Amino acid sequence: MNSKSIIKGRGAQSHVHNRFFELSHEMRDDFLEYCLKEGDTPEKLKTQYLEVFPKTIVNKVTSPDVGMMYSMNPYQGCEHGCVYCYARNSHEYWGFNAGLEFENRILIKRNAPLLLEQHLKKKSWKAQTIVLSGNTDCYQPAERKFQITRQCLEVFLKYKHPVAIITKNALVLRDLDLIKLLAEDNLIKICLSITSLSETTRRHLEPRTASTLKRLKTVRTLSENGIPVSVMLAPIIPAINSHEILPLAKAISEAGALSFGHTIVRLNGAVGAIFSDWIRKTMPDKADKVLHQIEDCHGGNLNDSRFKTRMRGEGKIAEQINMIVKLARQKYFNNKVKSKLNVELHEHYKDGQLKLF
Repeated sequence: MNSKSIIKGRGAQSHVHNRFFELSHEMRDDFLEYCLKEGDTPEKLKTQYLEVFPKTIVNKVTSPDVGMMYSMNPYQGCEHGCVYCYARNSHEYWGFNAGLEFENRILIKRNAPLLLEQHLKKKSWKAQTIVLSGNTDCYQPAERKFQITRQCLEVFLKYKHPVAIITKNALVLRDLDLIKLLAEDNLIKICLSITSLSETTRRHLEPRTASTLKRLKTVRTLSENGIPVSVMLAPIIPAINSHEILPLAKAISEAGALSFGHTIVRLNGAVGAIFSDWIRKTMPDKADKVLHQIEDCHGGNLNDSRFKTRMRGEGKIAEQINMIVKLARQKYFNNKVKSKLNVELHEHYKDGQLKLF
């Protein structure tokens, strides 16, 4: 591995073509490539925060196999830089590419709390759990500066509305005061994403996320404070972290997680090229093996978009992974009970205070 050819601190190692752009508008990377060869960091690699003004913030999720009906994302793009992230493709709709620009062009929705409040006050809205981070992480580094996620939690608390959070970042503990208040009325649950117990693997796959140790401590802290917490062991990547399923399940169970979910990696859209480029630069000795085993899970392709099979895969390798996951649940989560969030309380708080009868 030639370390000089790797962009440190980033997942994607290059810009990729935006499929919505005509070839005549294709961006050139000549200067970027020159700077990297010279060992410098070009200005275009620095993270830029760009304010956008959406008209709505709560999205209805139509996919039948993602486990949520409504989601919201205070930020688009994600500086965490997870190289496998399915959300990379969504950046193309904003006119950016799914590679480096997904990581260093972060769109900021400052009006998200206001839009959320307007949504929750609608007479037609019947409370259902809204998931923060259905697409990109609501506790990514930008949240330290803009605090949009915290403001949204204040809205959920004001209107006694159920919310779920998915994150890779220990920054969620900053808002423990609000989270504990929401938990008093059974209005919140949190899911930490933990992909590997190996810091080397974590740094390669997810260069700007919280360390595995910090995430396990976050699970423990939330659990000790009575917050329902689960973990996503996702994605499981053959020959990279597939051997860690049982030790991961044991570690998160001991930390207090009530349950865990998993997916087998699928490299949809532009992510296939981004991941392939990344692994040939960071793990050249095992690149072919990993890519071939991913293909084995998806009928010979790096991606499978079919509902019901895309998350779990098919074939011998996928079967082995899913069997180990089943064993891990039986071994470490057999007596743990999950609870549903309270969707009844919100109706009495639609005007921001308890209605009088």
